[in-house]
Amino acid sequence: MTSQASTPAYRRLSVEERRSQLLDAALSLFAHRAPEEVSLDDVAEAAGVSRPLVYRYFPGGKQQLYEAALRSAAEELEQCFAEPPEGPLTRRLSRALDRYLAFVDQHDAGFSALLQGGSVVETSRTTAIVDGVRRAAAQHILSHLEVAEPGPRLRMTVRMWITAVEAASLIWLDEDKEPPLDELRDWLVEQFVAVLTASAGRDPQAAAVVRAALALESADGPVGSLVRRVLPVVGDAAHLL
Repeated sequence: MTSQASTPAYRRLSVEERRSQLLDAALSLFAHRAPEEVSLDDVAEAAGVSRPLVYRYFPGGKQQLYEAALRSAAEELEQCFAEPPEGPLTRRLSRALDRYLAFVDQHDAGFSALLQGGSVVETSRTTAIVDGVRRAAAQHILSHLEVAEPGPRLRMTVRMWITAVEAASLIWLDEDKEPPLDELRDWLVEQFVAVLTASAGRDPQAAAVVRAALALESADGPVGSLVRRVLPVVGDAAHLL
């Protein structure tokens, strides 16, 4: 009697599994090299498949593959700031940033590729994909602030903060993922409180948002901790009042 082979049986990947495999390989390459320097042969080699197989899934060639890779990362990032409208604003932001920063940590190549897409590849479609992530994040934040029709100052404040989150995430990757994620998250939440409060001094709409948000905060929460740490720093500035 012939003995059974000891090696595991080959399992053919489904269409979605194969597509995901190719996208993961492409994201890793596009994150570390300019798209024009990455060939379909490189993607095929990274995925362990043939070039014709890559073309079978992406008949439009490298540009189609690049856009699909960006879109895959973007779809996940767009959902990071979706959070039930319950509890203090800072708690909601913390949970949203936990998801966002977890994506950055676990998919750093894909994150870098996504953020570089709008400037490295000059096409309207890739720019729209990248900008769509930022606009979706801004809309989620404005929903947390319960503002249906934000004015220009409040919109700018939110979009400035989103830009700061992106920049901090990329710098965090460059700095060998330091400081620890929880420290980075808390710092970004505090940055949002700070810029929103600064805007409140010039914009009545932002002021109303700050008052409503602070009413839900507690002394032992992020805002209470921030106030206790900042007051001693500015305590000697009473002469400015």
